[in-house]
Amino acid sequence: MKLTFALILALQVSVCVWAQEWPVPDKELVDKYDGLRTVFIKRLVNAWEKIKTAVEPALEGSPTAGSLKDVVEELKKSPRVESFIKIAGGLASELEPVVDKARLNALGVYGHYFRPYVGAYLDSAINNVKPVLDTVLPQGN
Repeated sequence: MKLTFALILALQVSVCVWAQEWPVPDKELVDKYDGLRTVFIKRLVNAWEKIKTAVEPALEGSPTAGSLKDVVEELKKSPRVESFIKIAGGLASELEPVVDKARLNALGVYGHYFRPYVGAYLDSAINNVKPVLDTVLPQGN
């Protein structure tokens, strides 16, 4: 009961904070952010796949890997884990509009207040880091 009351109060305060008008980000800034975000996610997925393919052969003959697979299979069959996954998925889908609005508001604040002062430096830093990331964490196979 106390937890529910605290959650409702916290949500009410957060709604009041987000109810005010925030600067609207430029379409160019949103497109640039979405492009950088997409490339970064591709880099992470590619790195995960490379790590997985490198580790799988080493774990094939390991007795620990067999017991770990058994534990993972048991967890997948557990009703508690299934319900947790369903709840987490539902919560993520419910929070997606809130996260998108917060992201757009943050981009608007950045574009309105900070970009005139630090935008060029941040852009050059991102462009300088791209070749290093292409070497260390490529986005494609």
